[in-house]
Amino acid sequence: MKRTISLFFLLLSLQIGIAQNTTAVSNNPLPVQFGDPYVLHVKGDQYYMYGTGGGAKKGFSAYSSKDLVNWKPEGQIYSGDNKNGWGIHSFWAPEVYEHNGKFYLFYSAQWKENPNNELENFKIGVAVADKPTGPFVDLYARPVFDPGYPLIDANVLFEPDGKVYLYYSRCCYKHAVDSEIADWARKKGWFKEIEESWVYGVELKPDFSGVIGEPVLLLRPPVKMSDRQSEWESRSVTSKEVNRRWTEGSFIFKHKNLYYMMYSANYFGGKNYAVGYATSKTPLGPFKKAANNPVLQKNIEKGGIVTGTGHNSITFSPDGKQMYCVYHARTSQTGDERVVFIDPMNIDKNGLLKVAGPTTK
Repeated sequence: MKRTISLFFLLLSLQIGIAQNTTAVSNNPLPVQFGDPYVLHVKGDQYYMYGTGGGAKKGFSAYSSKDLVNWKPEGQIYSGDNKNGWGIHSFWAPEVYEHNGKFYLFYSAQWKENPNNELENFKIGVAVADKPTGPFVDLYARPVFDPGYPLIDANVLFEPDGKVYLYYSRCCYKHAVDSEIADWARKKGWFKEIEESWVYGVELKPDFSGVIGEPVLLLRPPVKMSDRQSEWESRSVTSKEVNRRWTEGSFIFKHKNLYYMMYSANYFGGKNYAVGYATSKTPLGPFKKAANNPVLQKNIEKGGIVTGTGHNSITFSPDGKQMYCVYHARTSQTGDERVVFIDPMNIDKNGLLKVAGPTTK
């Protein structure tokens, strides 16, 4: 089986001719209507993909694959109506981790406990199952924790020393922030204020019942317009699209002695959604944004058909040698529907992360 898969990837590489021995995976976009895609690789060269939407009712569905090219629907694997369910709608951004013989699903949803009738009352929960295809049941009849503001886009890091870290995005909702971009937009008469989402990290309790210590602010949009990151992270505002700047969809992993955190900026429903990354020597920062950001963005200015690239995860080829970026985007053919793309990515000898995409075929 492994020999067959190796031959398959070799043929693809020769056919498409990606440089530096990177292997192109799929006929992008995949016929999978997911937002926020996440891929879990388990033993036996089996992959499972989870995401927002995909036809699931009040929950999540999944797909499986052995080659990252052909994906089989596995149906709904989680429902918010389970015995411990606490969410009522907006089930978003699922990620599944194999840990101590079980599978844990982290996700965000609108919490039914909402005494102040907040429009955005999103929190993060965790469910467990014996198989990657579920059925998943919430560990607790409540979110993992409540920091006093809405939060989404859970991402988890399991460290060799046994510590577990949760990363998430504080929502833009009711989070107006002063910045030079906000001043600029106000002077133009476009927006009275600019709301922002920020990425935080916090240590999780071993049983996922809560957190240890206070969340640490890790990433936020630039304050000054002279910051080189400001141009690409502010496009939703500078294009007069919306009065919000996002830092969301974080995904952390370790490469050699550095922690890499990929993240998405701009309006998730617009053309300017794009991906950058930052690095740190420790799981809770400080993180420094990369000089070569963004590493993934729309390609229509270059004659392509892809827009809205964002909220990525990463996975590896069956032999573990090739890294891939899994993300959602839109094309001129798919319209407003988010679909999944998988493109090769690598980290060069200087530590620069690069994504060979977006590609279509």
